[in-house]
Amino acid sequence: MNFAIIFHILGFVLNIEAALMAFPVIAGLFYKESAITAFLITMVICLVIGIPLSLFKPKDTVFYVREGFVTVALCWIIMSIMGALPFLFSGAITHPVDALFETVSGFTTTGASILSDVEALPKCILFWRSFTHWIGGMGVLVFLLSVLPLAGGSHMNLMKAESHGPIVSRLAPTVQSTAKTLYAIYIGMTLIEIVFLLFGGMPLFDALTITFGSAGTGGFGVLNDSMASYSPYLQTVVTISMILFGVNFNVYYLILLKRFKDSMLVEELR
Repeated sequence: MNFAIIFHILGFVLNIEAALMAFPVIAGLFYKESAITAFLITMVICLVIGIPLSLFKPKDTVFYVREGFVTVALCWIIMSIMGALPFLFSGAITHPVDALFETVSGFTTTGASILSDVEALPKCILFWRSFTHWIGGMGVLVFLLSVLPLAGGSHMNLMKAESHGPIVSRLAPTVQSTAKTLYAIYIGMTLIEIVFLLFGGMPLFDALTITFGSAGTGGFGVLNDSMASYSPYLQTVVTISMILFGVNFNVYYLILLKRFKDSMLVEELR
């Protein structure tokens, strides 16, 4: 077992999670909320652990399927624990188990919640809660695959371990370019949904958080009645978006290449 490369990747994951928490901090600054302190403390913890691990460069950068599975498991566990800290530090959720449950539900795009009154939460906490759906919808390790230099077939082993389905295929000649393609499609579809929601009169904060929840197909909302208070147009946009985000992205890539016949042969679409 190549533990050195595993801890090296874990360091990168912690650094990325710290960077992602900058977005709810920006939201908190905009709404002048004191809850941003919870994110700043968590970011420091992530960086104190993550920077040394990421700076330590292992001699052997090759790892196999078993290392891939261990890496993915540890990454999701650590991300969930660190992701739960802002809920605890801000007082939004007081019990550690409940905070961990909410975070795991977000990252795994499950959508289950222990919160009965989400409207009472600070905006930055609501932003992070929905943002965990968006992060988990594609997976932070897919992003890592696009930037992390690994040797041999290591990228493919990590992608196989991260994949939710039984079949993993490359959309491009290399796994790194495949990961970049996936994220380009994911971000593009996210921006399109935000524009459609804004066109329907939804406030920017709501449009961002609702899009994060629908992109991950988990469904976290910012109102206690979820989507019931919004117009039929907005409800329709979110419904269609969740369906489209649930389709295998191979289909969209093939459509972009104008290989329409091949796109219809994708098993998940049929």
